[in-house]
Amino acid sequence: MKWLLPAILLATAHAQPGPAPKVINLWPATAPGSESWKQPETTVGNTGNRRIMNVSTPTLTAYLPDPSTATGTAVIIAPGGGFVWLSIDSEGHDVAQWLAARGIAGIVLKYRLLQVEGQEPAQVTQAATAALAAMMRQRSLVDDYSKFAMADGTQAVSVVRAHAAEWGISPDRVVLMGFSAGAILTSTVVLQSEARPNYAAPIYGGPFNEMPPIPQGLPPIFLAVAQDDAGAEPLVTRFHTALKAAGYKPELHVFSSGGHGFGMRKQGKSSDHWIDEFYYWLEAYGLTRPAK
Repeated sequence: MKWLLPAILLATAHAQPGPAPKVINLWPATAPGSESWKQPETTVGNTGNRRIMNVSTPTLTAYLPDPSTATGTAVIIAPGGGFVWLSIDSEGHDVAQWLAARGIAGIVLKYRLLQVEGQEPAQVTQAATAALAAMMRQRSLVDDYSKFAMADGTQAVSVVRAHAAEWGISPDRVVLMGFSAGAILTSTVVLQSEARPNYAAPIYGGPFNEMPPIPQGLPPIFLAVAQDDAGAEPLVTRFHTALKAAGYKPELHVFSSGGHGFGMRKQGKSSDHWIDEFYYWLEAYGLTRPAK
């Protein structure tokens, strides 16, 4: 039975929680443009399946790896939710912790959302659901819903680089990843922003309305979507085609099934392993090892 002791100690070591994440405000004062927002931030759901609504104070939550395993790579993670809520666990904190356990800083971006009315969580949720349905009926509304989120996405890249020395990050190894609405944010920042990330990973999402011109100097891009995601799959494959036509070599993973919003949820489908494919993609660029 002596062999059991090392196994138990190893299991216990892996079960130990990591260091507490660092949380900072994204802007030095009130986020510009939302000075008059009054609705309180609302969270519904249990840990592991929480949704946040009415974000007016955007933040970054940095899960930093142990210095002994740190690679210097950082991934900024923008959760999805149609710009009316954030799927903060499966498309945020769970991703960040998975990366940090592998030496990569995972930094969750809590960006500003459309402000919806309501005093109780159920009222806020109902109003957010109605707003999301309205956006899906009238796709042009995404521009109104997302304008503050886009500013937050650009700011996030700049702030992470500004904290690079403090957080043990290489400023030239910053990845921007987003899910669904967060993928729209990611693709917009990559295509239009001067403060571009060094790498980008829109997951089940991309440019939402007309395909904008593809500029010069884009970073490497990783794309992933499920075939049975009727809303996002055409957006992702269209973006992939446009990037290739412009001379880029984006990586695309189209899983046979998984639906929309699979995130870190395990469904027994091949899409469960999207994050492994993302890790292999990072590995191919040398981002899973410390810079020489």
